[in-house]
Amino acid sequence: VSFIRSMEHGAWLSSAIHLIPVSTAKDGVSSKSRKRIMPDPVTEPPVTDPVYEALLYCNIPSVAERSMEGHAPHHFKLVSVNVFIRHGDRYPLYVIPKTKRPEIDCTLVANRKPYHPKLEAFVSHMSKGSGASFESPLNSLPLYPNHPLCEMGELTQTGVVQHLQNGQLLRDIYLKKHKLLPSDWSTDQLYLETTGKSRTLQSGLALLYGFLPEFDWKKIYFRHQPSALFCSGNCYCPVRNQYLEKEQRRQYLLRLKNSQLERTYGEMAKIVDVPTKQLRAANPVDSMLCHFCHNVSFPCTRNGCIGMEHFKVIKTHQIEDERERREKKLYLGYSLLGAHPILNQTVNRLQRAAEGRKEEIFALYSAHDVTLSPVLSALGLSEARFPRFAARLIFELWQDREKPSEHSVRILYNGVDVTFHTSFCQDHHKHSPKPMCPLENLVRFVKRDMFLALGSSSTNYYDACHREGF
Repeated sequence: VSFIRSMEHGAWLSSAIHLIPVSTAKDGVSSKSRKRIMPDPVTEPPVTDPVYEALLYCNIPSVAERSMEGHAPHHFKLVSVNVFIRHGDRYPLYVIPKTKRPEIDCTLVANRKPYHPKLEAFVSHMSKGSGASFESPLNSLPLYPNHPLCEMGELTQTGVVQHLQNGQLLRDIYLKKHKLLPSDWSTDQLYLETTGKSRTLQSGLALLYGFLPEFDWKKIYFRHQPSALFCSGNCYCPVRNQYLEKEQRRQYLLRLKNSQLERTYGEMAKIVDVPTKQLRAANPVDSMLCHFCHNVSFPCTRNGCIGMEHFKVIKTHQIEDERERREKKLYLGYSLLGAHPILNQTVNRLQRAAEGRKEEIFALYSAHDVTLSPVLSALGLSEARFPRFAARLIFELWQDREKPSEHSVRILYNGVDVTFHTSFCQDHHKHSPKPMCPLENLVRFVKRDMFLALGSSSTNYYDACHREGF
């Protein structure tokens, strides 16, 4: 897990603590608010406050945030929405060797923070869903978290609340305001897909319950996606794997150069009394983030305590790693190929909706940080922060009622409009008054320009994945 300085830095502050007034023009977009989304490299020093970054990553539910979803001039009609989420807050995937694992309760209870008014109703509705028909092996997964001591990787109450909140936010905008789905919506108007982990299925269900409270179980069908890249039948891509190996080598070399990091791992290893190598292999930051997000003190042994200083050093290194990753562009190569299948699927769905087809007008992919991160990178959103818990990336498709054959897209990351920060629409607003991007730009990018960005002569996914001499 690593983090990037954010394009939503200003927006986060303004929505969380209302420090920054956001000016908005009639059409929901103003040059001022658009500029503030991205840090200014000249005036703004790189934000490397590791504690601030970690807090953003936790994404602890608070006051409902203000968001830019669904903002468009009145003569635009919302046609289709595709949502990508990262699962909500989860219990660690790794244990710090020889320490007691954090005591966190994964049952859902009303008198514990964070709370959501729909929490009990959600639990009650999930308990009626045992007969739901999902694609195998999803039907063997529990529909909500329920262990008094969380299992490894289990969604927590915080994670459920994060996605109930996401779902309710999208409901208010897309259903109540824009009437995206009719009240008698049918199964084929939704497209739902998740990996085979309980935390992604449960996050998807929590968002769906916030979006369509008391939905009819008979109308819900989740598809299973075996790959975290959501590459379906197109996962074999040798060149992508070569980029990944080079990227991992870059990470390794950067780590070797960081003597403070090595010292920190050494100190922590002494505290827990294991070889440094074993401690590093246990990816301690994963467990430490759980302590941090849940305000549980870091573990101690008779040799001392793992402390905030250790956490800050590891966290700061992650921020450095992100910065170098952007510069070196190896991850970009991996991302362009890794994200192509899911972006291609999304573009095909948007094109069908633009042609007037009424199927799959709301799509939800419940996924992981390793799903969203390559998609963000491939879209050219290099400044975007690493996907926090319950992050959401949304593609909106709009039709101009005054020119019904014209369709446009908006792209939003955690409620911030990032359309004009994508590589395929960066310059569009300079010569167009529309606060969105022509659908053709996105189509051309996915069908052609993604391959050109790899610097290859390939014009299709298969050739780009198999080209010699890379």
